[in-house]
Amino acid sequence: MVDYLFFLKRVARRSLRAGERLQPSGAPAGAMKSIIMIAAILSTVFFFIGPGSARPEAGGPITIGAVEDVVLLPWGVRLPARIDTGATTSSLDARMIKVKRKKVEFKLAARYGGLKIRLPLVRWATVKTAQATTKRPVVMMELCIGSKRLRTEVNLNDRSTVDYPLLIGRNTIQHSFVVDCSTEYCTQPSCPGVLVK
Repeated sequence: MVDYLFFLKRVARRSLRAGERLQPSGAPAGAMKSIIMIAAILSTVFFFIGPGSARPEAGGPITIGAVEDVVLLPWGVRLPARIDTGATTSSLDARMIKVKRKKVEFKLAARYGGLKIRLPLVRWATVKTAQATTKRPVVMMELCIGSKRLRTEVNLNDRSTVDYPLLIGRNTIQHSFVVDCSTEYCTQPSCPGVLVK
């Protein structure tokens, strides 16, 4: 991050020098400098806010372990989740996935209530694993992790062969959590107004 900020400052300085030479006649003095500085600041902000990133409602980062219980909202379904800082996006165990007219319909595993859910399709994601490269539907979901209630992109896949039905990736944890990989179940879902079934 420090190297990137240093690089941006260097580019901004060079752009400012170029801007002084390229300033159109009749433009207010310093106008080109202001435009270039604003562009540099905005590019920095957008660089650190990734696509599909979770946005918490309030509060600072909280510490979570390598495994945590997470509640799917508004359904109140509690699932164990593997927190994976190496995974780009979060992934939910979904069965009988059907995509029709930009809507995704799927069922949760019977062990977690077998609930049938229908959500808008956000996009398709190409996911590379050790076994294969697959295309998966991505939906926007609301989750409760610890005391944080947040919306994040989740890809849908049959995860029946793995231990955890929900994998929480970087897109969900990057702005809201600090992960302590040496522990598990550091926090319990405790979002205000959330009823767990």
